[in-house]
Amino acid sequence: MQNILSNIIISVNDKLYVKNPETSDLGKKIIEQSVLLINEIGFENFTFKKLGEKISSNESSIYRYFESKHKLLLYLSSWYWGWIEYKLAFATTNVSNPMERLKKGITIVTEIVKDDSTTLHINEAILNKIIIQEFTKTFLTKEVDEENKEGFFLVYKRVINRIIEMITEVNPNYAFAKSLASSIVEGALHQHFLKDHLKTITNCNATISPTEFYINLVENTLKH
Repeated sequence: MQNILSNIIISVNDKLYVKNPETSDLGKKIIEQSVLLINEIGFENFTFKKLGEKISSNESSIYRYFESKHKLLLYLSSWYWGWIEYKLAFATTNVSNPMERLKKGITIVTEIVKDDSTTLHINEAILNKIIIQEFTKTFLTKEVDEENKEGFFLVYKRVINRIIEMITEVNPNYAFAKSLASSIVEGALHQHFLKDHLKTITNCNATISPTEFYINLVENTLKH
């Protein structure tokens, strides 16, 4: 799968950037270092001025690629979900048993992420930490409806729709496939957060993963 993924370019909504960062060395450096800096200091403390200092470039040069740090976070989130979507597609394509396919799908969207060495300028393991910590900030805004119309969350919704299809294949009579699928994808981020920071209100820990929890939940929920 790694060799296949290395030949795929993750497409991101072109309304999220002023200039495509994938088209230049500076753009790729902006993406690479923004992931590291946001992980280091958090999104609230992250500024283009601090990023400019980190990459030894003017703050104005970053604005040539992104009009705001919100758009940059949307870009990183969209890229992440696009990467997850490709992994999801390749992991489940040749699995004929519906429940096994669903389990593989759940594993992809809930497991701890490791860095993909085929994408040299983005560390997915660190980006995953940012998604766990910061993803809700992309849509818990007053502009969410307008940004949704612009298609900024389209890739995220496609990932959830893939899980919806798998759930429906397992049990076509289950009436809450959409709610279950979105709960798995979004809830996994929350469970990873809880096991790292608020340990007393989750069963997930060093030995019990969110993946185990959601597979158990689905198996019991979708029994005919």
